[in-house]
Amino acid sequence: MAEPMTAATAAPPHPHPQRWKILGFVGVAQLMLILDVTVVAIALPHMGVDLGLDRETLTWVVSGYTLTFGGLLLLGGRAADLFGSRRLVLAGLLLFTAASLTAGLANSGPTLLGGRIAQGLAAAILSPAALSLIVTIFDGEERNKALGIWSALGGGGAAVGVLLGGLLTAGPGWPWVFFINVPVGLVLLLALRTQLPPQPRPVGAGRLDVPGAVLVTAATGSLIYALIGAGDRGWGTPATLILLVAAVVLYAAFVVRQRLAASPLMDVRLLLRRPVAAGTLLILVATALMISVFFLGTFYFQNHREYGALQTGLLFLPVALATILGANATGRIIGRAGARACAVLGLLLAAAGMTIPALWTGTPAMVVGVSLAAAGTGAVFVVASATALGQVQPHESGLASGIVSTFHEFGASLGAAVVSSIAAASIAGTSSTGFEHGFIAGAVIAAAAAVLAFILTPSAAPATDVGGDPRRTVIPRRGSSQHLNPHTY
Repeated sequence: MAEPMTAATAAPPHPHPQRWKILGFVGVAQLMLILDVTVVAIALPHMGVDLGLDRETLTWVVSGYTLTFGGLLLLGGRAADLFGSRRLVLAGLLLFTAASLTAGLANSGPTLLGGRIAQGLAAAILSPAALSLIVTIFDGEERNKALGIWSALGGGGAAVGVLLGGLLTAGPGWPWVFFINVPVGLVLLLALRTQLPPQPRPVGAGRLDVPGAVLVTAATGSLIYALIGAGDRGWGTPATLILLVAAVVLYAAFVVRQRLAASPLMDVRLLLRRPVAAGTLLILVATALMISVFFLGTFYFQNHREYGALQTGLLFLPVALATILGANATGRIIGRAGARACAVLGLLLAAAGMTIPALWTGTPAMVVGVSLAAAGTGAVFVVASATALGQVQPHESGLASGIVSTFHEFGASLGAAVVSSIAAASIAGTSSTGFEHGFIAGAVIAAAAAVLAFILTPSAAPATDVGGDPRRTVIPRRGSSQHLNPHTY
């Protein structure tokens, strides 16, 4: 658990001389993790054709990565505290590089999914440890600047991902969306091994709550498996219902485990607090909507409209830029308008945007609609993090941020699963109505979430800096893996 720093302990006698260079290296590493969602989304249709993958397997190519990433994220953060962030960064980079090579060489669905799950495991190890390094080597205003750069990587990753995915898929082929990680990962591994000073093994109490991580990952995996399969089996079939019941039972077992464990992953009571509950709901819905846009759009453009991968990537560029603009604008006005108003308006804008391609066909309607939806979800990303993190106690800030990050990844998994089942016929190429149904479902979810946001989100705005960007009011202790939510797609 993070402890607040005092003025006497906040500043080291000598700042790390290579701190900005290290930030650049770990920033690129974090960017790789974010890219691996959007860059892969553009390549999905080509993977399906080359490897003979059905809709369910293609959905797991997205959800398998985000599920493993999210399910093990808190465990990875705890491991960084226990074993040292330097060790975990290097181990995560090595595993991510090897997993990317495996996925790129895949000649079958199981091999590809195995590579993606290994990538998710590596991301769960690498991401919190990398952010812990930033917290360790920066102090004061420099730390705020470094964390701002770190947070901006998410929005930039969305824009870079759609273009890079289109370029690589249209050029050397879809395996290169994975192969590109290999030389980058090796260079980063060698550079960080040289630049990072040796760290003694931290002396800390507690142990890793592996059973807790397994339970929450299995529960979400059962839920996603039920949602993905419902597109073919049906929503009311015994198999779907059994999987949904299994998910509920596993979630209940996770809660019991967290109440009884000596070193739990999270204090589940924190989720009962209104700001944290509102923030986690918002991050879950916003990520699910954003992934839905990329998932539906890539199949619509490439399978239905028969555009190439590069053209698809270019068509998605306004969507990625709209996400960044929506987030930036909200960061500037949330202090004056309030979190509740920004959340409701963002979700209503997302609902309106997703309604456009549901009612009107054609490429212009699709691009305009999903860009509006992306601007709305970008706004919700900011409100979610600010709400969940802005009103917790100093010693709880790290835990709250870890919960937000976990729900972010779970939202990506759930979003892909739900729209994949609803639009199953269109993704399979047998009908075009599935795309319309998928966007209608997204609009309904966004509108329903707007009502819940109005009820749950506190009206008071969180503390902001002079630029209007939400930020925490405390600094975690040196070396802790407790962190701000690092992701925005």
